[in-house]
Amino acid sequence: MSVTQSPSLSSFDVEDRRIRELVRDLHAPRPRVYWADLLSASAIGWAAFAFAVWSRPFSAGMFAGIAVAVLALYRALLFIHEITHQGARSLRGFETVWNLLVGFPMLIPSCVYSGVHQSHHGLSTYGTNLDPEYLPFASNNRMTLGFSLHSFFIPLALLVRFLILTPAGLVWPGLQRWLVVHASSLTMNFAYRREASAETIRMVRRQTVAILLLWAAFVALWLDGVLPGRAFAIWLAVSSLISFVNTLRTLGAHAYESAGQPLDRRGQLIDSIDTPGALWTELWAPVGLRYHALHHYFPGIPYHNLPAAWKRVSGSLPAEAMYHQVRSPGLAHSLRTLYRKGGRRRDR
Repeated sequence: MSVTQSPSLSSFDVEDRRIRELVRDLHAPRPRVYWADLLSASAIGWAAFAFAVWSRPFSAGMFAGIAVAVLALYRALLFIHEITHQGARSLRGFETVWNLLVGFPMLIPSCVYSGVHQSHHGLSTYGTNLDPEYLPFASNNRMTLGFSLHSFFIPLALLVRFLILTPAGLVWPGLQRWLVVHASSLTMNFAYRREASAETIRMVRRQTVAILLLWAAFVALWLDGVLPGRAFAIWLAVSSLISFVNTLRTLGAHAYESAGQPLDRRGQLIDSIDTPGALWTELWAPVGLRYHALHHYFPGIPYHNLPAAWKRVSGSLPAEAMYHQVRSPGLAHSLRTLYRKGGRRRDR
């Protein structure tokens, strides 16, 4: 499979070597930043969740607790993206703690992303049918709308996958293998098939069993009257809202104009979007994901260094440089542009 070269970047008059030099010192992660961020976001999120659960039903306090829980747990959950890009040696124990704090309770274990997300960055797979996180939204706005709405139902699918199908998979090895291939990846491309190596099967089995045991404990607490039944309804509400916000963020992260052929690093850059923004942007695209175009150009830069990297790179380029064209003023602008683009192409 050949790699399609990106369009001419004559306006991008700073050489690749120069750009790399600008960010050379920004590739080392700082574990203390990761731990402080994860632990604080998780603590705030679950405290807000508990506040919502024990507030009077449908009160202002309950809705306020849900809102804070959504934002904080959403931030904590998105560290799954950093886990896939930073080596375990750099962040010892981080993946395990992340799974216990948010991955397992929210039914999104790290195994559904590790070994999957890398194909979204591969030079031979990005934008193709082998990319788990890419669909041609720019060619059909109905697809964009449908993808947005289906996000509310993802938590229900996760409940079925991890609490019903997991026990069945433990009994029937054939079903376990099918689940690894077809139902153990955080993906938008339903045609994506995961390789079921022996190591992957063990990883998925280990984490899904841990989820099953944890949720069995939750159910036991509910049966004993310790945990109110509405906790599960609020979990579903929080999970659905997180899923919806993340779906909108995902739609605003790329131009989705790939014709199905692989793109080189600069091609990925042009097909991706930076939304530097301010406080609001950090809420819907936390953990460095507002610098998505820059992340595709330098996927190894840890999230806490992306703001500095963006300032250095964008500040070193002239106003007419092509890199500035991948910048969006906000999420609404990106979504509106994508939807209109899909409408025009569908009507042709």
